Amino acid sequence: MTDDQTPAEDQAYIDDDAAQDAAQDAAETEALRAEVAALKEQVLRYAAEAENTRRRAEREANDARAYAIQRFAKDLVGAADNLENALKHAPHESEDPAARNFAQGVEMTEKALQSAFERNGLKRVDPGKGDKFDPHLHQAMMEQPSGEVEGGAVIQTLQVGYELQGRLVRPAMVVVAAKGAVEPNPYGQSNGADQGGTFDTKA
Repeated sequence: MTDDQTPAEDQAYIDDDAAQDAAQDAAETEALRAEVAALKEQVLRYAAEAENTRRRAEREANDARAYAIQRFAKDLVGAADNLENALKHAPHESEDPAARNFAQGVEMTEKALQSAFERNGLKRVDPGKGDKFDPHLHQAMMEQPSGEVEGGAVIQTLQVGYELQGRLVRPAMVVVAAKGAVEPNPYGQSNGADQGGTFDTKA
């Protein structure tokens, strides 16, 4: 303060300095708030990325385990096929007690294996006659006309399939009814007008 300044001028000068300080403090506070908000957003983004990475790693680990189990299951269903074929040709009606015991043992083994499959989520895909063909579960080995089921439906299952917890291990191999096919008339052409001949009643 100089000797020429009045007390009112001195007070105005002080008020001006205080206003500038307050404005500067407000600007610094606003800058700090913006910085805090940016850091908070960055922390949330990093947390989200970390969670996504964890979930992706968990999913990949589950897929790896499922793939390993699926390969093992695929090998086992081959053994199940062999047991099922052996059971079809087993001497159930044989007069030899040893042969009958052998057939019974094969049957018990096949049932035990199928029970183990079901307990571990390995299910048979065995469509019945007339079931709709599902390209996600079935593999059409051939098409043939049929007068018993609709076109596109399963006529016969040649080999059962398997799925493991929603994952297809092996499709069921089926015969499918051809769409639009007509069964041939077993009685051949009828006599009379169908043969193209006419009869003149006026002759």
